[in-house]
Amino acid sequence: MDEIPPLELKALKADSFGRVLLMRGKNGVFVRRDLSVTPPWLRLPAWRLARREARALQRLAGQPATPQLLAWNGKQLDRSYMAGAAMYLRPPRGDLAYFRAARRLLQQIHRRGLAHNDLAKEANWLVLEDGSPAVIDFQLATLGHPRSRWMRLLAREDLRHLLKHKRMYCRERLTPVELRLLKRHSWLRDLWFRTGKPVYRFVTRKLLKWEDNEGQGPKP
Repeated sequence: MDEIPPLELKALKADSFGRVLLMRGKNGVFVRRDLSVTPPWLRLPAWRLARREARALQRLAGQPATPQLLAWNGKQLDRSYMAGAAMYLRPPRGDLAYFRAARRLLQQIHRRGLAHNDLAKEANWLVLEDGSPAVIDFQLATLGHPRSRWMRLLAREDLRHLLKHKRMYCRERLTPVELRLLKRHSWLRDLWFRTGKPVYRFVTRKLLKWEDNEGQGPKP
């Protein structure tokens, strides 16, 4: 008997780099990043981003509160589904436990030699059904030795982005050390804002017509 193909339940996201779909297969619900609808001129960067995510998820195998890689064939990336809502849809206002757990989660990710690099986007932070944090979308992740100077710098930037969210939703619980870290800008951050940021905005907003404020939704 032929195997029944997975059923598409709904589209979670669609942009110039493909579609992110909620699917149901023989083992339950999962998420698929489908590159088949990517325009020809974007197929190479879309493939590279998906391959980077696949490699990152391989590094995160068995890590709680992150997606698990199910399959990657060069055109479709399947990962496990985590029930929850993006931070901006279910903001953890005053929830110190959420931000403590999020920091522990970041430390666990960094110990595996992986920096996320895109945690300024609230859409990449989930609030799961039990109120705990999870991290998704590892397309821009960097892999390396966790003790290298470069990876420590990237890990610090990941943490600064988390602390910015804590400042938004749980400001009164920021510690003196966290406040100092928020004020300390690395050369990498300054370089990005002077050079990479203007290019990123031009490409995403002018060429690709993205209007999602880099993945951050409206603040309820």
